[in-house]
Amino acid sequence: MALQEKTIIDKVELTEVNTIQVRTATIIERDGTEISRSYHRHVVSPGDDITNEDAKVQAVANAIWTDEVIAAYQASQTRI
Repeated sequence: MALQEKTIIDKVELTEVNTIQVRTATIIERDGTEISRSYHRHVVSPGDDITNEDAKVQAVANAIWTDEVIAAYQASQTRI
């Protein structure tokens, strides 16, 4: 009876204000059969440091976050 734990990024979503929501799943398997799954989410905002993010998240950020998008997001945050 071998237990194995693996962590995968199973969802990357772009919001209306160009933040990126990242869902990470932690999966526990016994002899190749999944017995548990739990989730964690975090948000990456335009202009955030993405060097430690998964390659999928970096690809989305690099494609979407132009200088104009970052400036608009930062301006929207100062109005709050």
